[in-house]
Amino acid sequence: MVPRKGDKGTLESLHVNLEIYVDEMLVVVVGMSGGVDSSVTAMLLAQKDYDLSAVYMRNWDTRDESGTDKGCEWEKDWEDVQVVCRKLGLPCELIDLSREYWNRVFEPSLRQWEFGVSPNPDVWCNKEIKFGALLERLPQKEAWFATGHYASKSWATPGLRPKLLRAVDSNKDQTYFLSSISEAGLSRALFPLGHLTKPKIRELAKKNGLSTAERPDSVGICFVGERKKFGGFLDTYIPPRPGNIVDRISGKVIGEHGGLWNFTIGQNVRVSGLPQKMFVAEKDPETNEILVVSGSAHTSLFTRTIYVCDFNWIWADTLPEGIDSPDGVGVRLMVMHRYRMQPVECSVRREMGERGSMLIIECDEPQQAVCPGQAAALYLGNWCLGSGTIVSTS
Repeated sequence: MVPRKGDKGTLESLHVNLEIYVDEMLVVVVGMSGGVDSSVTAMLLAQKDYDLSAVYMRNWDTRDESGTDKGCEWEKDWEDVQVVCRKLGLPCELIDLSREYWNRVFEPSLRQWEFGVSPNPDVWCNKEIKFGALLERLPQKEAWFATGHYASKSWATPGLRPKLLRAVDSNKDQTYFLSSISEAGLSRALFPLGHLTKPKIRELAKKNGLSTAERPDSVGICFVGERKKFGGFLDTYIPPRPGNIVDRISGKVIGEHGGLWNFTIGQNVRVSGLPQKMFVAEKDPETNEILVVSGSAHTSLFTRTIYVCDFNWIWADTLPEGIDSPDGVGVRLMVMHRYRMQPVECSVRREMGERGSMLIIECDEPQQAVCPGQAAALYLGNWCLGSGTIVSTS
């Protein structure tokens, strides 16, 4: 979806003053979660003359785990969405995508965790569910889809192709999580919060009497929340598989772990009897061992080269010039390999192998605790080009 011929303004203006001038009423559906960000998104859009409605996406239900009616966290979120929508005079609808979430996000993630890899379900959720299955299920098939993500968007000319841009609030910017969505999904997206900071959003929520104004930000993966430790949650799905904790330098066994999924690269590992802190440098799925080193500044925890597969370019048919350069120099870009880090300068080149194409990212500065399974998102300035999965480092 792109601006229609005859529009007096551009959709880029939405991120500044929410003004769009069209010949007919704009149909917008806002995705709401029960939090303050999506509530303010709905409020800002409700102040305009749009054909506006809201949807709440249910991805997970604790009854699916326990078989009882206890602990239905999603019901509280849905209630909060309805309270806000009643205040704003918006129709709202619940769309159950728990089956799609299980099949497209949770089960593939589970297999990764079991093998010792640390996937990023939030990146997959945006690609497969919010800007995938949900768009397919919206009652208004050609509607714009607005979310409370901290991100911005502009239109490149010629061709009016959408560009995913970092938000003004760099501490809350969520383009990393949006980096794998398709160009078609991005074309329909609206990000009204891209020019706002978190304090300003809470201020707007309080000023307008939204019931979610003081609600704390959600913490952790959506299907875990704050109920219990993440490892304990996965233990209910993955059979215990104890293995050795090994000092990478001496080769000595210094402890035992209950499963590779309980640890990530760079994580502090508590080993009784040792005076110094030990940190995960490597997980070996073949031996089921966790290799640790002493101190968070150990050289084993740093790398310059990141290998990435299954890269999803948002503009799939237009790759950065020079990425396939025969001299192997590649193209100068920036990379984020975790959320809330500052993008770092790097050179990127593509090579073909037995498993298909692989991106090789050479960072200008050593990077700490780069974790296989996580997303590596590439940027040209503030423009997010896409992301892929980290498979290894060197």
